[in-house]
Amino acid sequence: MPMGTLDILAEHIMQPIIYDVAVSIDGFVAGHDGDISQFAHDGAVVDDYFARLSGYAVAIMGRRTYEFGYRFGLQPGANPYPNMETHVFSRSIDLPEDRAVAVIETLTREYLDKLKKTANGPIYLCGGGDFAGAVLELGLIDVLRLKRAPILFGAGTRLFGGSCQTGTLTNTLSRRYENGYVFQEFEVRR
Repeated sequence: MPMGTLDILAEHIMQPIIYDVAVSIDGFVAGHDGDISQFAHDGAVVDDYFARLSGYAVAIMGRRTYEFGYRFGLQPGANPYPNMETHVFSRSIDLPEDRAVAVIETLTREYLDKLKKTANGPIYLCGGGDFAGAVLELGLIDVLRLKRAPILFGAGTRLFGGSCQTGTLTNTLSRRYENGYVFQEFEVRR
């Protein structure tokens, strides 16, 4: 059967990588020792985040973010996002053979480009810090969604780890919440 125009176009659609994360005013996604207790855990800002999660098809994260889930009952090898195909990037993670997540040893542009071409929807960059910085360095973050919290951590896990990448962002959406949070969405221009 010959391919139609829509089929050909669908083959060339690149899904965006979206970094959707809570961040303190001073630029940390977690405080000392991974502390996230000061971030909102309920309310409209959290409800909106969960609504966005339902629109992602694939989750990507580093080992530290995946293992952070153990603190909240995630079992090694389980998928923290059952509605998404999940890829954990690590050379050292030890998971059972029957794991429900893909383990990728090396983060490369080629792998993420392939994922962007084959994903059934947007890709959720989960977590942050060094892994997010590495994806930023590859020039592959398309959208940045920040839930800016009215808190200061002073130390902890930085939004982009140690990355020194520079760039230009275009603010496409801003929303204020009663609890002092501000949601901002940015398109990352290259």
